[in-house]
Amino acid sequence: MNDAAISEDIPERYIVPGLERGLRLLSHFSRQNRTLSAPEFARKMGLPRSTVFRLLTTLEALGFIERTEGGRSYRLGMAVLSLGFEYLASLELTELGSPLLQRLRDEIGYSCNLVVRDGRSIVYVAKVSAPTLFPSAVNLGTRLPAHATVLGRVMLTDLDQREMGELYPDEELEVYSPSTPSTLTALYGLLAQDRTNGYAMGAGFYEPSITSIATPVRDHTGRVVAALGAALPSSRVEQSRVSELIGRVRGTADELSRLLNYSPSH
Repeated sequence: MNDAAISEDIPERYIVPGLERGLRLLSHFSRQNRTLSAPEFARKMGLPRSTVFRLLTTLEALGFIERTEGGRSYRLGMAVLSLGFEYLASLELTELGSPLLQRLRDEIGYSCNLVVRDGRSIVYVAKVSAPTLFPSAVNLGTRLPAHATVLGRVMLTDLDQREMGELYPDEELEVYSPSTPSTLTALYGLLAQDRTNGYAMGAGFYEPSITSIATPVRDHTGRVVAALGAALPSSRVEQSRVSELIGRVRGTADELSRLLNYSPSH
């Protein structure tokens, strides 16, 4: 996660420097940097070690970070997790979508997910698991690259060429599996097909053993605000059920869209 930019609409005199630094410090944790030391924070933030020490001590006292077993590095604490879950629970989208996901899971027998887009990533905001024989690295709050996932492709279908160009300024895309589009041109081709179909489906786009079906969820403005999908073990996908599964996933997404006051006339 990169440092978040402060909105230009907010006068600088209203910014609390200590709070800003503390939040920026937290933003340096990521999947790649699960633990960081005080010297690493000082280098990344360009701050004196004494300032970093006070920030770390304050955040540790509040439970937002905790020391690792060696005591020299820090990791995120439970207070951050609690805030994240409270935020997800406060979303109208998750409140309305969770029971629909549970019903869909019971109908089709496969795990179902709801994601939103944050820049070039998708974030899992609701997930209902089904007993399966295959492992998945996806949990609530997991972030994955949008271009490399079927759910992410659904979110990207709503963007025009200008918005896509701003999001992906380079032609080359990072590849995570043989199914991942390696160029922006290849991604455009997939998105055009997804728009025509009204859904996206693919195997092994991020997790090699999983086939995903995903459909858009729209709000009252007509914009795609989420993607709803099902995750199937690729080795057990019954071709005779594919049309039925697509129909049930699309029907559930359409129902959630109606609950968000979407009208197809948009």
